[in-house]
Amino acid sequence: MTSTNTYEDLIRHAFPFDLLDDNQFARLIKRSERASFKENEYVFHEEDEEVEVYFLLKGLAKNVLHREDGQQFSVRFYYPGDLIGLMILLASGQMNFSVQALEDCETVRFRKSEFLKIMTENDAFSDVILTGIGERMKSLYDEIKKERNVTDKENIGLFRTRVHTIMEPVRKISPTKTIQDAAKLITEWNTAGIVVVHDSGMLAGVITQQQVIRGFMQGSANDPVKDWMEHSPHTIQENAFSYEVLTFFKDDYIDLVPVMKGEQVVGILMAESFLQLQDSKYLNLSYRMQHAKHVRELKKLAPSYSADFHTFTEALLNERTHPTEVCEFISSYNDQLHRKIITFALKDMEREGFGKPPIGFCFVVMGSQGRKEQAFSTDQDNGLILANYQHLANKRDIEEYFHRFAAKVNDGLMEAGFPECKGGIMARERRWCREIAEWEEEVIRWVRESDSQEIRDFTIFIDYRPVYGDFTLAESLRDAITEKISKGKLLHAMLMKDTIRFRIPINPLGRISVKGKSKTIDLKKSALMQIVNGVRIFAIRYGIQEVSTVARLKKLQEMEIFHPRDVKNAKLAMDVLLDFRIRENIRQLRHDEPLSNELSPQNLDKDDRRQLKDALIIAKRLQQMSELSFQKNRGI
Repeated sequence: MTSTNTYEDLIRHAFPFDLLDDNQFARLIKRSERASFKENEYVFHEEDEEVEVYFLLKGLAKNVLHREDGQQFSVRFYYPGDLIGLMILLASGQMNFSVQALEDCETVRFRKSEFLKIMTENDAFSDVILTGIGERMKSLYDEIKKERNVTDKENIGLFRTRVHTIMEPVRKISPTKTIQDAAKLITEWNTAGIVVVHDSGMLAGVITQQQVIRGFMQGSANDPVKDWMEHSPHTIQENAFSYEVLTFFKDDYIDLVPVMKGEQVVGILMAESFLQLQDSKYLNLSYRMQHAKHVRELKKLAPSYSADFHTFTEALLNERTHPTEVCEFISSYNDQLHRKIITFALKDMEREGFGKPPIGFCFVVMGSQGRKEQAFSTDQDNGLILANYQHLANKRDIEEYFHRFAAKVNDGLMEAGFPECKGGIMARERRWCREIAEWEEEVIRWVRESDSQEIRDFTIFIDYRPVYGDFTLAESLRDAITEKISKGKLLHAMLMKDTIRFRIPINPLGRISVKGKSKTIDLKKSALMQIVNGVRIFAIRYGIQEVSTVARLKKLQEMEIFHPRDVKNAKLAMDVLLDFRIRENIRQLRHDEPLSNELSPQNLDKDDRRQLKDALIIAKRLQQMSELSFQKNRGI
């Protein structure tokens, strides 16, 4: 522990406090106090009403910026001699970041009011402080800009929208009508222009407000429309993607574009038409989700309950979006629901007097949601990774806080349409809510002594992905366990044994084997999971940290462990199987049937049956390839 005289002397000679006169420094120190923080404790929280300025004497701390999507990330660390809280010093409202001790910290806490008063008296001191604030604001701006760029890239999917979904009703006029007639219609319909159509229905041109005005000024109100219209307008077919027409509107003289179905005009697009993208079913669902006030409002928005979501998902498939990408879209939408429910739970904890989270935490999803391979038939697989807290005096209170919090989240997810996990893999269960050190110990135990049941828990856990909180906790755990599990030969053998429990339903003659009176196959257990499991085993063996099957395949190809042909075939098989699974789920939902992964091949047409058989053959080859490689220690 640093003595009072020692720390006062240390601060007195530290920059910029050496710029203060003796009286100013004495006043600042007189109203200061010592403050100690244990590893992972918060120096202050994002929503604290009054935050003071801290001088870090000993230890290491970091700031934690809180994004609206629930992710936390750090912009900078604080080292001994640094001032903490400068960003908040001049803020009139609450800031959206916290400061957390990364190791035991000793600080001196200055009163904000006295600090500001001295700044008004000492220009040199004030200039240094303001310069420091400016530099930190720039770092924060750069980080936010970088994050925004990432978010912008995620919006590319909006441009998958087809023209016919945003076009407006066609407004027509005959080429023989007068300019005065055109002006009257444009005014009546409050539109930028009208499509000019022959009596046969064929497109003649377009006439806009500007052309009508020009006709009045340079000609006569009784001039025919054909004399002033645009004779060769840009057109677009109704099934084109919306981005294909956006470039037309870069030209100032283009105000409207006719939408064609073959040679017939069926609608129009104006620059304003693209504002209607905001009215798409998906964006409407997202808007309603973000503005929901209670969990019960979310159930009708959940994938399994929303007819609009079913329609939008089906449209993505019909537009030839890769089914793996559609599953990623469903998973990302589920992520939004999870984050909303977590924010509700955090607010409930504060409202009930439990306050803010006492330490850093990361809520993770596992299994297919973790891999972003979610369809409609799903239950909860989630957990909590906590910052290490066993060394803290209030550890029992911390455990109680997160037990209550996790229960609220799990209950909220169930209320919003995500059934509880039958195997109990949920954050409220003690074994799925651990500090990071305990998680690492548990993984090591799994590597050494897993039984058949635990190996299934491991396969769900290892596909974890952070969705809310301090993502560095999840990343640090991944870094700590990757090498250990890559060397666990017993674990690999158990994973292989678990994988071959389900055989691909293809008989030696290459025909699909069905089961039961219903003559169905389980698309998930008997096909998709064999691809997922096989790829996962190789990813674990070779220390690959990616979680999604597609990302793992890409990495295996880059490392020359999988042949490009095998990677291409595995992706194709996944797309085929996921397409069948999602479409069958939508059909079941629309007919109020229980969700399942069962598919009856006899109900498929010839081409679909052939596609299904080819996908199953690929899955079987991957299963055999994995089994041979691990049992006989062969490469590929």
